[in-house]
Amino acid sequence: MKERLKILFVFIDGLGLGLNDPTINPLADKTRFPNLGKLLAQSIPLDAACGVPGLPQSATGQSALLTGLNAPKLMGRHIEGFPPPRLKTLVQQHNIFSALTAAGKSCAFANAYWLDDIAHIPPRRESVTTVATLAALGGVRGKADLLANQAVYHDLTREKLRGRGYEDPLITPEEAAEHLIGMANDHDFTLFEFFETDHAGHSGERQKVFQTLEKLDRFFFVLWKFEGLLIVTSDHGNIEDLSVRTHTANPVPFFASDPELFQTLEGIEQLAPSILHLFSCAEPLFCPH
Repeated sequence: MKERLKILFVFIDGLGLGLNDPTINPLADKTRFPNLGKLLAQSIPLDAACGVPGLPQSATGQSALLTGLNAPKLMGRHIEGFPPPRLKTLVQQHNIFSALTAAGKSCAFANAYWLDDIAHIPPRRESVTTVATLAALGGVRGKADLLANQAVYHDLTREKLRGRGYEDPLITPEEAAEHLIGMANDHDFTLFEFFETDHAGHSGERQKVFQTLEKLDRFFFVLWKFEGLLIVTSDHGNIEDLSVRTHTANPVPFFASDPELFQTLEGIEQLAPSILHLFSCAEPLFCPH
């Protein structure tokens, strides 16, 4: 019997392919970050701008990743932060979670929210991933899931939950990776979003940048054990260029543990349709008229 396909998609916010210059690009120091170095060395570049002039931004970039739409082109520009109403509607109506669920596949958004009411998020805090999850799956993972190790907090270690009522022990990035692999083994498609890279890049603080990358490197040390298809990419560049505190025009890396499956990828908007094709979902997510 054919083995069931399982995909783990790790979305790293604000990670581009930068210059091979450690004075500007912290990821050029491959001895310090061996696992991220391995990931980048085996990646192909993807266009994060989707052919639209200007610096790529989070709302439209993440929408392109999760819907298969050329969101910047449809919106007429790159849009930062949280999606505005029109873009939010597009994500609600056309996203990879909904398409896979309709095809009978089980999906999980692995990120935990420190909430008891997991069906609702304050509207001002609805990121693209949150919008897609609420629309397709009806709710996000909350406190109970995190405490049962059935979710991963965005900082991996749960340190940022100190002061918010979390009194249990912190975990290591390696343990967070084990929890994520466990979830991915239980679902056909699992998404985890790590956005501290973007925050660190915007901060301009070298210490924060290196601490963030070291934590992420330890996380990937364990993720290599995942026996399904591991996919990693980003929505735009940022942390790879410490000479600026803005996003960059650099291409973003695309890594797949089986790269032969994605030979024709050129832009981030092509990823979701490619994943659907792997699951034999022949219909496109959205065909603009």
